[in-house]
Amino acid sequence: KSPTSYVPCLEIDGRTIVESIAIIELLDELYPEPPLFPADAWHRARVRALVEVINAGIQPLQNLNVLERHSSDSKERAAWAKHFNDRGLESLEKMMASHEAHGTRGKFAYGDTITAADLCLVPQVYSARRFGVDVARFPRVIRAAEAAAATKAGQAALPESQPDAVKQ
Repeated sequence: KSPTSYVPCLEIDGRTIVESIAIIELLDELYPEPPLFPADAWHRARVRALVEVINAGIQPLQNLNVLERHSSDSKERAAWAKHFNDRGLESLEKMMASHEAHGTRGKFAYGDTITAADLCLVPQVYSARRFGVDVARFPRVIRAAEAAAATKAGQAALPESQPDAVKQ
């Protein structure tokens, strides 16, 4: 259904939308409670910055089509993906530390309310682990990802919770 032939592709009432951030923003507008972006412009921009580190700086560089284009050697592809995951999570850790230093603390990526940043962070941490990144080096990132994954919505989003998941 996606013109890009990639996931994600969300269909609602016979209409489709592609790309993670467009989907997140659409869902935030269609279902505004709870909001996925803070009301304050500066806080909203900080959440968007966290989202973009993942969306533009990590996630696309580990996609299979990018990895295959980069190298035919599986070890080189894994090293490439690990590098960008590690670099991106380190950036997120520093950003979250800076936010805390300026008064925004909480169990999630940006405060005590789940945001769009957490929606992007959970699968990114999963991917980083898959590529062998030592995620223990990023305690703020891990705390936020675990808090988001523990929510009812986080549990429902797990791959094994999907209707088409292979049951063992």
